[in-house]
Amino acid sequence: MSDILIEHQCPQCGAPAILKETDRLFACEFCRVKSYLLQKEFFRYMLPNSAPKNKDLLFFPYWRFKGMIFSCVEDGIKHRFIDFSHQAVESSYFPISVGLRSQALKLNFVTPESKGYFLKPTQPFNNVMNIFNHRYNISLPNPVFHQSHIGETLSLIYSPFYANDKIFDAILNKPVSPVLPDGFDATLLQGGRPHGRINFIPTLCPNCGWDLEGRRDALVLNCKNCNSVWRPTANGFKKLKFAILPAKEENIIYFPFWRIKADVTGITLSSYADLVRIANIPKAIKKKWEDVEFRFWALGFKVRPQVFLRLARSITLAQPQEKLVRELPDTRLHPVTLPIEEAIESLTLNLASFMKPQKDLFPKLRDIRIKPKSYLLVYMPFIEQHHELIHPEFHLGINKNQLELASNL
Repeated sequence: MSDILIEHQCPQCGAPAILKETDRLFACEFCRVKSYLLQKEFFRYMLPNSAPKNKDLLFFPYWRFKGMIFSCVEDGIKHRFIDFSHQAVESSYFPISVGLRSQALKLNFVTPESKGYFLKPTQPFNNVMNIFNHRYNISLPNPVFHQSHIGETLSLIYSPFYANDKIFDAILNKPVSPVLPDGFDATLLQGGRPHGRINFIPTLCPNCGWDLEGRRDALVLNCKNCNSVWRPTANGFKKLKFAILPAKEENIIYFPFWRIKADVTGITLSSYADLVRIANIPKAIKKKWEDVEFRFWALGFKVRPQVFLRLARSITLAQPQEKLVRELPDTRLHPVTLPIEEAIESLTLNLASFMKPQKDLFPKLRDIRIKPKSYLLVYMPFIEQHHELIHPEFHLGINKNQLELASNL
């Protein structure tokens, strides 16, 4: 699997650039201006075409979904990474998906200046996901007690076509449909000129005006000048509460985690003592543990499904109680690539991963409700070794190769 590559121009000087699908922070190599990319709802891309110049192009829309899917069934938790596309307009004249083209070809952002007739999506994305879930769940043992989509990326990809007596693929200039009926006119379908524009906001700290820092795929930017952390939103940057677990060791990388306080109904889980009972941890419960507040811990970065589940379970069972420091460390920070919304989506899955015995407790997942009340972004120190990064106290380890493979999730 590889990233979508997008051809783009710097909004400041117009210089050409190639972006990855996961890129959000754009730094122009020519004018050195840094900008953050924002798009309402989801990004819209268009495939290139090689159609004859006299052809009127018709752009057909496809929903594209990429992410991890976890399913809780009787014999445990099944997981899979998915990357699929499907028609956003039901039609028998056009291919059902874009196949591997989104990964093999360079795309462009769709803008109001894009030429051609762009069909309006009429197939809701939820319908497409229901089709996929139905097909995928057939392969799972029934019943499915809970299912979560984590780390999902949703986009709309427009593929170019033109019509003669048939619908022609404007990339290969080959027909993809049978002979069209008399009077067929694709422009009578809902559509027209594309709407929506990508917004670029300057990466200046709203608090002090300093340059915000972050990796190209970061969903959170840091200002070390005024010790603040910011989350991009449609209305600009929003300040985030954060903290770190300090470390004395050298060669440290700090990884982001979301610490979430939540109300849980359908099962008793409000204290560390409750956690010991639900996870069936072989410990004698101490009375004082009844007063130690339970919090979920979720990853703030993307990794492969099996690693994601293991890390979230391990850190939640550890329930770190060390004193937190609200100051950015003067060392490397791994970027936040999994937003708080996805972290919240993973909480029921997190609970399912440590509750025991699963055979007796999994049926309760259907009735369990988790309502988040507050959250904190916590950077935890990991010691860099030759092949992995470890946190020895909490028995956490992240393989470097696995981390590298997660860069295009």
